[in-house]
Amino acid sequence: MHGRPPHPFRERPHRTLLRLALPVLVSLVAEPVAALVDTAFVKELGAAPLAAVGVGTTLLSGVFWVFNFLGVASQSEVAAAAGAGDRARGREAVGLALGVGLAAGVVLLAIGWAVAGPAAAAMAATGEVRADAVLYLRIRLLAAPAVLSTLVAFGALRGLEDMQAPLRVAVGLNAWNVVLDRVLIFGIGPVPAFGLAGAAWATVASQWLGAAAALLLLYRRLGPPARAPLRRARRLVRIGGDLFVRTGLLTLFLVLGTREATAIGPEAGAAHHAIRAVWLFAALVLDAFALSSQSLVAFFLGAGDAAAARRVARICCGWSLAAGCGLGLGMLVGRSALAALLVPAAARAAFAAAWLPAALAQPLNALSFATDGLHWGAQDYRWLRNAMVAAFLVGWAGLAAVDRSAEGALAGVWWATSAWILVRSALGLVRIWPGVGASPWWPRRAG
Repeated sequence: MHGRPPHPFRERPHRTLLRLALPVLVSLVAEPVAALVDTAFVKELGAAPLAAVGVGTTLLSGVFWVFNFLGVASQSEVAAAAGAGDRARGREAVGLALGVGLAAGVVLLAIGWAVAGPAAAAMAATGEVRADAVLYLRIRLLAAPAVLSTLVAFGALRGLEDMQAPLRVAVGLNAWNVVLDRVLIFGIGPVPAFGLAGAAWATVASQWLGAAAALLLLYRRLGPPARAPLRRARRLVRIGGDLFVRTGLLTLFLVLGTREATAIGPEAGAAHHAIRAVWLFAALVLDAFALSSQSLVAFFLGAGDAAAARRVARICCGWSLAAGCGLGLGMLVGRSALAALLVPAAARAAFAAAWLPAALAQPLNALSFATDGLHWGAQDYRWLRNAMVAAFLVGWAGLAAVDRSAEGALAGVWWATSAWILVRSALGLVRIWPGVGASPWWPRRAG
């Protein structure tokens, strides 16, 4: 290890993983909690502004999610460079990702400003809702470079196993967003009320402040970003392409599942929305283990220690599986309470039938998230892309087989979703154990 102190994972593996995962979990939860407060403020303006925010945030989330590869690649590259003791390589990776992120943010701003109207119309927004959505989108797009820069900074800081810095920034920027919402939406003292535009400006201001804070913390930890050679730019483009396909198919499957549930009927659509909300919340818990193990795997593979990386994989899968079993059990035990809280009375029969496969799939879902993070750390992006293609085809076939007129048709949607999850988790596991193909987890065998 080039004379450096031994990594704490070697002596205390379980404690190290949990120490990394807990702040990641809190930082991931900070944004949806702030979004709920944001929604509570905007609803006071009326139904049209609230619907417009829904349209705008859906479009923006989808666009920004496509660029998540900037954070994924930065985290793995910086962690691998740390494992190899090559600080300059980490600065080059950050410099390249920041350059791409800033350029993409400017392009998104220009294109988004021009297509905001058609995009809102494509989301079925008309009249006042469409006008409000266009206003909200155009203001929010002013923060596009900041959002993508923050993705890079958070990824790089997590690659350095500094999970506290992204946590502090995430909590801080979302807290500022809530404060600015109150001031700019409704006005206070000499500050006039800006209404919906105030909600957008509050988010823009907090996102730029968050980006500045994240980049400052990264500068203190890693030093100034460095110019990367051209070959690194080509590699980042390939990574972006693989992850774009993977993310696009993941999003498309979730959209198709929602469409199928809505086509069954309004009760099935309402029940599906409630189940999906719980499923997405559970995903935050599971993603905390995935992001933490990503940094550890990249570090050890960067150091040339594949055996330690496989040990990370075993422990991560163990904790993820335990969390998945706990979430599934909690869903089964809490079914009645959650139904009373989230589901209209007319939709509860559909909810009960579909809740069972959704709960039973949680252990498999945990393994699919865990192996995603492990393969991000191994920089095995093409395998992840191909696994998602296979899972999408299986899940799509399952959705196509659902008989919308049958009793309990919504359960068929969630059994199809479970099959989609099963393929993802199975392909994620076999790449590590036994290590099919040219697996980076067994470098001597692959060579």
